Amino acid sequence: MTDASPKAARRPGEQALAALGLGAPALSPADASPHAFPGGGRWRTEIPSCEGPEALAVVLKEASRLDVPIHRISQGSGIWMLTDAEITEMVDATAERDIELCLFTGPRGTWDIGGSTRTDSRGGGTRARGHDAVAGCLEDAVRATELGVKCLLVADEGVLWTLHRARVAGIIPADTTLKVSALIGPVNPAAYAVYEQLGGDSVNVPSDLTLDHLTEIRRVSAAPMDMYIEAPDDLGGYVRMYEVAELIRRGAPLYLKFGLSKAPGIYPYGHHMRDLTLSTARERVRRGRLALDLLARHGADGDMAPLGSRLPGTLQRFGIPS
Repeated sequence: MTDASPKAARRPGEQALAALGLGAPALSPADASPHAFPGGGRWRTEIPSCEGPEALAVVLKEASRLDVPIHRISQGSGIWMLTDAEITEMVDATAERDIELCLFTGPRGTWDIGGSTRTDSRGGGTRARGHDAVAGCLEDAVRATELGVKCLLVADEGVLWTLHRARVAGIIPADTTLKVSALIGPVNPAAYAVYEQLGGDSVNVPSDLTLDHLTEIRRVSAAPMDMYIEAPDDLGGYVRMYEVAELIRRGAPLYLKFGLSKAPGIYPYGHHMRDLTLSTARERVRRGRLALDLLARHGADGDMAPLGSRLPGTLQRFGIPS
């Protein structure tokens, strides 16, 4: 764990509102997260829903054009939806730019034959149903890491624990990072701490958590947090760009995920959705530029973690039975 003193940043409209007698109370230092990424910095960036080599090329080109720094690129359809050649192409392209590539393990319940996910309650959700589904996720993990992927996206607690045990046992590389999906994101500090203990190296929380919720989480866990600054519609469609500086102050170390609302879903991706996928990939990068511009205007853009950094630091884990 690395401690850091957050820099003071200007809140949106602060000076103008104060001149009108509408100034807000001073921020409380007690609300601020004391944590940072190892190696320095309180925030990193992530471009999600990058579904294959062609979308990745669009993201990298647009990021260069708009000068958007990227620490991590993630994919949502699943490792099994990519050929070995496609995975290798993505690994090579991200490695050349020192960007972490994160691919989703599967199968998961929303796409298999389980009827409960079609009910109003969405019972079971994205979790891996039964032994064979867990086995499929482990198969995905071994295949991807053998091809050079260093980060795996997980949407099941049992799969998370299994993959953590697998890296401790040397079945997958020890420096593989495990990212907890927004589809099962914890909504309280006790649950967040459990995901850390199960092996989560970054934990995606729902984008509707309040600022106080983030402070509560940071009082029990220093595990890196992921949050959609703009969430897809199926995750609420929330847009929190004007809160970015305060989200960092409360939630650091924090991955800023640049999602996209008002866009059709693209999972599981195939070439029949090519045009939509490429256009939305390009727009996610632009959304990132908008959020970073806001950070700069508010004087809160100085604590970005070094590009190329990816490890989470020392985290708390449950003991593994012998």
